[in-house]
Amino acid sequence: MLTKSDQQAEGRSIPSRFAQYSGISLKPCYYEQILAELPDVGFFEVHAENYLSLGGPARHYLARIREHYDITVHGVGLSLGGEDPLNTEHLERVAQLVERIEPVIFSEHLAWSSHQQHFLNDLLPAPYTQERLTLLCDHIDQVQNRLKRQILIENPSTYVEFNSSAMTETDFIGQMVARTGCGLLLDVNNVEVSCFNHGCSPYQYLQSLPLQATQQIHLAGYVLDEQDQPALKIDSHDQPVAHEVWQLYRYLLEQIGDCPTLIERDGNLPELTTLLQEAHQADDIRQNTREAHHASAV
Repeated sequence: MLTKSDQQAEGRSIPSRFAQYSGISLKPCYYEQILAELPDVGFFEVHAENYLSLGGPARHYLARIREHYDITVHGVGLSLGGEDPLNTEHLERVAQLVERIEPVIFSEHLAWSSHQQHFLNDLLPAPYTQERLTLLCDHIDQVQNRLKRQILIENPSTYVEFNSSAMTETDFIGQMVARTGCGLLLDVNNVEVSCFNHGCSPYQYLQSLPLQATQQIHLAGYVLDEQDQPALKIDSHDQPVAHEVWQLYRYLLEQIGDCPTLIERDGNLPELTTLLQEAHQADDIRQNTREAHHASAV
């Protein structure tokens, strides 16, 4: 069994380019251009479920791009926050992908997406109860033991809250980290979206998290839905990173120091150069943070 100290040591062993330069989402429309130009970027991130086939173009291109770049794998289908047992067949296929690609990080969501053999094409929120916390921690332990590595869990974007919740989201996440030894993938856009939707401060939310567990950051775009009132921010992943998300990102780095960062884009895909520019913008902010921390330490 992988102990918590083993998991934490695994999380600290990070290749230098991944650690210093920001990454972008890997999408099929960019495969050929990436291989032809080898753009200046730290790493690429893929959704695990797009690369579980035994063959085909996606697997072929991922292997070729892996020869040049670090890869992070972001799962969307394990349904860790659900009340049902994990689908062990799906977990085994994910494990085989991880063993084949050897990503620097594997991450998943604090959410559920399946119920009684039905798969729902969404990442749904869980009630923050001790019962659900125990189930979630058991699922995380099962995945970490099968993958033989620490995994990161992403904070959710939410639009509703449960009356049955007995603790805050940040307390729930803190207990999850403490009990399993998992790391935190801190999605700054999710913080902005959820806090706007629930009428709370994103800065206070960050202050309440176990920020020392943060090992990767996601930045993405949202859309504002004003058709119904009150208005909602939707975690759409199809827009540029918003100004307030960049501001929140700067604040976060001031608290934790530098951290590997991904520009996450899943729809309305722009030219590759546009995503690279956002990654370089993140690099500039990170460099300023490194210099400020260095100056304060002298």
